[in-house]
Amino acid sequence: MKKEIPQIPLAERARPKTLQEFRGQDSLVGENAPLRKMIENDSLSSFILWGMPGTGKTTIARIIANQTSAEFFQLNAVSSGVKEVRAVIEKARQNLAYNKKTILFIDEIHRFNKAQQDALLASVESGEVILIGATTENPSFEVIPALRSRVRIFVLSELTKADLNSILDFTIQIDRFLSGLNITDIDRDFLFYVSGGDARTLLNVFESCVLNEIDKVKIVIDKKLIETIVQKKNIFYDKGGEEHYNVISAFIKSVRGSDPDAALYWLARMLEGGEDPKFIARRLLILASEDIGNASPNGLVLAESAFSAVEKIGMPEARIILGQCTSYLASQPKSNAAYMGIDAALADVRKERLYPVPMHLRNAPTKLMKELDYGKDYKYPHDFPDHFIQENYFPDKKKPRQYYIPTENGQEKKLRDYLGFFWKGIKKY
Repeated sequence: MKKEIPQIPLAERARPKTLQEFRGQDSLVGENAPLRKMIENDSLSSFILWGMPGTGKTTIARIIANQTSAEFFQLNAVSSGVKEVRAVIEKARQNLAYNKKTILFIDEIHRFNKAQQDALLASVESGEVILIGATTENPSFEVIPALRSRVRIFVLSELTKADLNSILDFTIQIDRFLSGLNITDIDRDFLFYVSGGDARTLLNVFESCVLNEIDKVKIVIDKKLIETIVQKKNIFYDKGGEEHYNVISAFIKSVRGSDPDAALYWLARMLEGGEDPKFIARRLLILASEDIGNASPNGLVLAESAFSAVEKIGMPEARIILGQCTSYLASQPKSNAAYMGIDAALADVRKERLYPVPMHLRNAPTKLMKELDYGKDYKYPHDFPDHFIQENYFPDKKKPRQYYIPTENGQEKKLRDYLGFFWKGIKKY
């Protein structure tokens, strides 16, 4: 007898409806966890869920919709705008008259522009609306500061192998269609690998494998079958999975290694795999300072311009800007001296006593401070030949240490020569 194939995808059929069914994110929804308490006590305040795809953001929002006494509205930032937001706010104001709360869930809130996010501010601050946002992007970059300051940020962790095993076992157990099949073996490690830690992808790939073998007495889901099902290469570049980190690592190391051709190849892999171009631009910004630094200071200027341009125009044209920035940075002389310098200084600050600022280095904006010798005996460099005077700018009781050691590369060689001339006999350049 031919089995009837469900029309609803497995990931949706198996979506948990209660906290008891939810798997993973114990630090947020486990026993006595903060988000769990808010949900169980129906005492929600505005918050944003930040995590990789398939880690449970939408599911948590749906559970809240099922368990709260508030009226629940869901919008997707891709297809909704200020008009839809204002309609929910108007409904929220009507609900207040009946002492009823209103929850607005916005999926992919990072796709709302500044004006759209601004439209939420007053209602979130006044409590007219309880905002729940979901984002895969860092709220520090994608959510405006005014809105960020009015919400809590909950970070969802990457799902562990134990979490994925638990999700798969639970799904097979509770799904009527799967529980009636004879699934004898599953290559779980490879299945988890191709899913990239995304529970939704895991279940959709698993279901496709099952349906491919549906007419067999025993269903075996091995590596060969999974590879056959996952024919589209992009699934191997999952933005939340291991391959994401492998490819961005290869990209950064190619730029650092001054190979523009390899760097462009890995850039193309990321873009073709659907990577957010702003994520790539941010990494180039960091690299321009960490790996190029003062050997070619214009690298940071170009990377900043590239990030701004990518943010303004988006794909597909952003590929041209990223290609230019990548090839330029890969072709520049390299230095990590500034990066090493700040880390060494931070290490000293963290492990040593914080000595007071010497009196001669203190500012004296008031008469009292001058009477207390603030700024006394400070030597103004511009009053001396070459606008320089050898002076101790460290705390009195701290032994001076050289943190910044310029390389011989690019423009940094000029800095090395310049500093070496002035600090001869005191610092090693």
